[in-house]
Amino acid sequence: MIRVLLADDEAMIRAGVRAILSTDPGIEVVAEAGDGREAVELARAHRPDVALLDIRMPRLDGLAAGEQITRSVPGTAVVILTTFSEDTYISRALGGGAGGFLLKSGDPHELLSGVRAVAEGGAFLSPKVARHVISELGARRLARGAAARARTDALTVREREVLALIGAGLSNAEIARRLHITEGTVKGHVSAILNGLEVANRVQAAITAYEAGLV
Repeated sequence: MIRVLLADDEAMIRAGVRAILSTDPGIEVVAEAGDGREAVELARAHRPDVALLDIRMPRLDGLAAGEQITRSVPGTAVVILTTFSEDTYISRALGGGAGGFLLKSGDPHELLSGVRAVAEGGAFLSPKVARHVISELGARRLARGAAARARTDALTVREREVLALIGAGLSNAEIARRLHITEGTVKGHVSAILNGLEVANRVQAAITAYEAGLV
């Protein structure tokens, strides 16, 4: 069972999102918050698998709340669910450790897929956000490609294989099946990759993989 914390200052939005999540018998909403500060407190109290956060909330916005949850409840994956897709929001969310960025205008299946993906240790971006990130990377790729390749060249051959699959959006379980190794071994490789690349999370590692041409 994937345990979810849902935070949005609009009760009707929370009800709608909860209704979508309830269609998956493997997902349970264990707590709801109406503002960012309450979301942080409930995340610490309930230790959910996923914190699904709106951006614009009173007392503490979703981006700041997500950063605090990432630091203080490392076992909880953060997903931003919002109507806003501005560059600054995307950059701050991913830079702050969020494992997913979804738009409320997206298909309900994206919400379910995103929650499942980050709960399994993967990352998930709505198609519109993914296109933006890839486009932005393309514009900067020539300038940053050499530096990214130098960083990935320091990894072992197996670590580069795992990094490429992280960049493709696979979860630990999917990587394990693809490479015919245990999930525990994958977790060890992921930890070594994050340390070797000096990045904070899988999303940043995936970006490095794109810049290095591994994906």
